[in-house]
Amino acid sequence: MLNSKASGTNSNAQPGPAADNLARGEDTRGAVKWQRETVSAAGVFVVCIAALFLSRLINPEFGSLHQLQTILTLASFLIVVSYGQGLTVLIGGLDLSIPSVITLGGVLTAAWMSTLAPGGAWWQIPAILAVCAAVGVVNALGITLFRIPAFIMTLASGIIVYSLCLGVTGGTPGGAAPASLVTLMSGRVAGLPLVNLFVVVFCVIAAFVQSRTSFGQRLYAMGSNAVAARIAGIRINVMTVSTYALSAAFAGFTGMMLVGYSNGATLRMGDPYLLPSIAAVVIGGSSILGGRGTFAGTIGGAILLTIFDMVITSLGLAQGWRTMISGGLILAAILLQHEGALDWVRSIVRRRRSTTTRI
Repeated sequence: MLNSKASGTNSNAQPGPAADNLARGEDTRGAVKWQRETVSAAGVFVVCIAALFLSRLINPEFGSLHQLQTILTLASFLIVVSYGQGLTVLIGGLDLSIPSVITLGGVLTAAWMSTLAPGGAWWQIPAILAVCAAVGVVNALGITLFRIPAFIMTLASGIIVYSLCLGVTGGTPGGAAPASLVTLMSGRVAGLPLVNLFVVVFCVIAAFVQSRTSFGQRLYAMGSNAVAARIAGIRINVMTVSTYALSAAFAGFTGMMLVGYSNGATLRMGDPYLLPSIAAVVIGGSSILGGRGTFAGTIGGAILLTIFDMVITSLGLAQGWRTMISGGLILAAILLQHEGALDWVRSIVRRRRSTTTRI
């Protein structure tokens, strides 16, 4: 009896089988989560390939090299802005100010950079991105300090930013696209569009930052369990400010890209990217509640939405069909992620299997 008590209070005792099983369980859950995210991302790209083949029935040009370059060019805007949106979703938030910040970035680019010499345009880019990032900082401060729900705070700030753009420009933004951005969006290197090469490099760097750096791991931890993340020493408020600032900066850069592509800015240039930026993230396998998702899946979601948009344009349908498709895909993706829906699907499959076995 004495020996058993002594052994029970021995601080140098080695972890028993229960601790080993717990550690193995944590590793198993992490492996299952990684496999599920990988399968989701791969599944989106499979659907993209299938959509390309089916779209050839509508237009034989679909699937050609030139068409693929066009798809990647048009998807580049959504890929960049969806990366920032995906970071906010990863921590369980949402950024509804994205359309207004895209407009802000475009208006500032057309107004400021067009008046500068080509050599001075590059130093102006960080200044414009800093102004856009400041909107994200304000969003995060409202969320963290005043406990305002993310969708309300970002929606309100988006309205304010858009109103400022409207008031300053008088409804007609002036200026033109600087030569540097026009080159980025229309230039070619070795026969390939320069913007395609830029998007590939951007995707590699962005995926690495989200999945392989301590910053990205902290975001996953915050989205999975904010309380546990705080106990682990993660500075929740600082990370939230950084995340929303990055989201706004990427939205601002998307506006700059749009100015270079269309050679001008408009006050409605950011409107088409609110719902698709959320749809690309959710379709790619990210949980709308945070803590799960990969940027690879977001890339696939952005490309898939771009393909659907081009098919809708080829059919001559109204642009409202794109919004309907985006909303439907968001709803379907959320339902498929819900455990209750998955259990319901599994039960149907089991019933069919049992019925087939009896027959």
